[in-house]
Amino acid sequence: MALTRAFLKGLGLTDDQMSAIIEAHTDTVDGIKKDRDKYKADAEKLPDVQKELDDLKAGSDDWKDKYEKEHKAFDDYKKDVSDKETKAKIKAAYRKLLKDANVGENHHDSILKVTDFSAMKLNEDGTLADSDKLNEAIKKDWSGFIASKDTRGAGPETPPGGKKPESLGRAAQLANQYHNGLFGKSKEE
Repeated sequence: MALTRAFLKGLGLTDDQMSAIIEAHTDTVDGIKKDRDKYKADAEKLPDVQKELDDLKAGSDDWKDKYEKEHKAFDDYKKDVSDKETKAKIKAAYRKLLKDANVGENHHDSILKVTDFSAMKLNEDGTLADSDKLNEAIKKDWSGFIASKDTRGAGPETPPGGKKPESLGRAAQLANQYHNGLFGKSKEE
């Protein structure tokens, strides 16, 4: 049953009342038509949205894998930075041990390049653990680079200018033999 002017007139309404009812009814119907058109447009988009949703569900593990890879890479990066900082602190502490052991400072970089720091650990105060053992190892392994700070003259067993035959170098021995061959042995020998 439709709401028409004839129907409203049959109910015994006046023209003003009929116009007010028709106007209100038209506003209501127009609002319903707008909602219908909007829902129809949304319904037409539904297959595309469903396809997109299915694609996202199918690829749902991709984001998880990507997240795990990125998270692992970040953790590895943090570990590398931490290891580099720790290694730098260990190198600085080892350099201090070298200096304390009187190893020449111009040899420190060379020694640091060939030293294995993987077994060394730092104490909480920033010193190396087992520094006594490391100090002994430095004195043993790098003794050729340890500079002596005292200056002493030659001892009485090897006076300056005094020559012992066993202390002559090979060139001096050959020169001595040549001299002896030409002129014979001297009385000093």
